[in-house]
Amino acid sequence: MIENPQIIKTIGEEGEEVYMKLQEIVTIDNQDYALMSIVENDVLPSSDDNDETELVIMKMNKTQDDCTFEIIEDDDEFNMVAAAISDGDELEEE
Repeated sequence: MIENPQIIKTIGEEGEEVYMKLQEIVTIDNQDYALMSIVENDVLPSSDDNDETELVIMKMNKTQDDCTFEIIEDDDEFNMVAAAISDGDELEEE
């Protein structure tokens, strides 16, 4: 888990602003993936909030100046990442 979680503002499927808490970054086959959970606003939830939130896995694309997140469109890639995360295999935490 990330020691100092961040809130990231993204754009949802219908163009709405969505705030997500960055839970963890994992690297699989030299590709970074972000595990995030949706939050109500741009404020981190308190530590006593329910930890059973749904996680969203997104592919990270880094450039020198920016980092973008995208939905994993390929079912095989998504299943590979989800399996690695649930098994704890092949993960390199950043």
